[in-house]
Amino acid sequence: MKQLFSNTRGDLFGGITAGIVALPLALAFGVSSGLGPSAGLYGAIFIAFFAALFGGTNTQISGPTAPMTAVSMVVIANIIAVNDGNVDKALPVILTVFLLAGLLQIVLGILGLGKYIRYIPYPVVSGFMTAIGIIILITQILPSVGYYAKEDVDFVAKFKPLAEQSILENTLKSEVGEAILTIDNFKETVKVAENMTAEDILKESKTIAGKEASGVIGTLKVLPRALKMINWLELLLALGTILIIYGFKRITTAVPSTLVALVVMTSIAIGFGLGYRPIEEIPSGFPVPNLEIFSNFSFASVSPFIFTALTLALLGAIDSLLTSVVADNMTKTKHKPNKELVGQGIGNSIAAFFGGIPGAGATIRTVVNINSGGKTKLSGMISGLMLLVILLGLGPIASKIPAAVLAGILITVGIGVMDYKGLKAIPSLPKDTKIGPIKLSSEVIIMIVVLLLSTFWNLVYAVGIGLVIASLMFMKKIGDLTRKRSDVKPLKEELWEDEKDFPKQLMEEVFIKHIKGPLFFGFTSDFQQLVKQIPVTASTIVIRMGRMQYVDQSGLYALEDILVDLKKDGKEVLLVNLLEQPRYMMERINIIPTLVEKQFIFNSFEECLDWIKQNVKNEY
Repeated sequence: MKQLFSNTRGDLFGGITAGIVALPLALAFGVSSGLGPSAGLYGAIFIAFFAALFGGTNTQISGPTAPMTAVSMVVIANIIAVNDGNVDKALPVILTVFLLAGLLQIVLGILGLGKYIRYIPYPVVSGFMTAIGIIILITQILPSVGYYAKEDVDFVAKFKPLAEQSILENTLKSEVGEAILTIDNFKETVKVAENMTAEDILKESKTIAGKEASGVIGTLKVLPRALKMINWLELLLALGTILIIYGFKRITTAVPSTLVALVVMTSIAIGFGLGYRPIEEIPSGFPVPNLEIFSNFSFASVSPFIFTALTLALLGAIDSLLTSVVADNMTKTKHKPNKELVGQGIGNSIAAFFGGIPGAGATIRTVVNINSGGKTKLSGMISGLMLLVILLGLGPIASKIPAAVLAGILITVGIGVMDYKGLKAIPSLPKDTKIGPIKLSSEVIIMIVVLLLSTFWNLVYAVGIGLVIASLMFMKKIGDLTRKRSDVKPLKEELWEDEKDFPKQLMEEVFIKHIKGPLFFGFTSDFQQLVKQIPVTASTIVIRMGRMQYVDQSGLYALEDILVDLKKDGKEVLLVNLLEQPRYMMERINIIPTLVEKQFIFNSFEECLDWIKQNVKNEY
């Protein structure tokens, strides 16, 4: 507690400044997510406060971030679509998924998995981050030009036949029950069809039109139409915001340029009485818990999104721990990764309970906090409280912010979040993989696959597929390297320094195999060729294992098969320099002592050579 208040002045300035920087971004991320600006603000308040209080990085400022919002946007859109476009109906399920993501982060921290996050390959992260930037850029084009598909009368009218069909299908689904259709059910459906109003059809048509124009592909589909119907006022507000954000940075970085752009453009829009489109109204008063998360809980409605919740948890973990590393480098301190995950999980869980979108450690806000004097957890807590004060005192004013201004802010976020370092490195990366006649870099392949799948298909599955491809390519590389270093050759073709004095008269009777590197499933097929290359004259096989640090289950069983075959052929197997992990594995499945007795395991080649000289006879 004493340490918490050891830097009160610096933490106060750091927290207030970070909170001010977070305000426009929180509102923008909330709007982008599909749940409205209040969801972004609630997320920023609770995640910042509780992640700082319980986390493992003293100067970390947490809240909604671009990657977390991009994934959340997909989750929200999918759940709303499942619930017939009704946000109120979908909200408890959405928040339950976010709550589950937070709880999973707590579990990751408790299990001590924080230190393993760093093993996620850079090309996967690079492709994902660039995709996030592209998604934000493309999806913010429509609000920047003032086009909203649900308000385009002609576009909505195209979906009226589909809307009628959808209403009837939903009626059938609700009436059938247990998949049994009766005459009464059918009569009820006919009745509903007869009573279907134009208002019902219009409402459903707008829902379908909104779905059709959502996401990257939806935006690109309606873009030609949107460009013909540009609202020039909205476009000018968005462009003005972008120009101020980039231009003000050239003047000074002491004041956050996003905040300056927000205040200036909103003041112009309100002061001149422009007929702009404002953001959704932000509810005044303290955030209220959403108890429907528990009262209306249904495992069936949440179960399809468990993998999505895990992806959100992992993404938040990566995002936060990368920011923690940045904070460590700036403050010369050392964060606690597992404690940080627990803190982030608690913050996200509480934010979900109050209707906020999930978030993570935010690099820019953390840097601002440190540069403004923040040194302890108090700074992060103050940033959350600062946003709460703004919500309670300035909520009605914030509700007048133009939607196009937030779209402009998000466009600059999209441009900034892309991984330019990874993109610039593409021409210089070694072309180590061949696809047909074309040579490509495996890292570039992974990055592009993740980038394209994330942008045009599914962010969640793209990361999983990217990890699988990266793992397979890594295993192939290690397998190729191990095979190259560990060719199956008889002694006379391959001599180690301590083998040069090996008795020449016993070279036909003894076959020596060197295993260099791990024996794992990427190398087992090559290792199994060993038996085929052992000379018929060899009665004793020496396997030198001093450089085999690791064996997995596949390698273990491949080794067992070889030993069984050698045993059948009446050959004696000697193991030299057997290391701890391989020995433990071999003892677990009784390779030792069933196939190789302990007396045939030697600590050094010298001991093995003494045994050979005493027990192996020169027969050839």
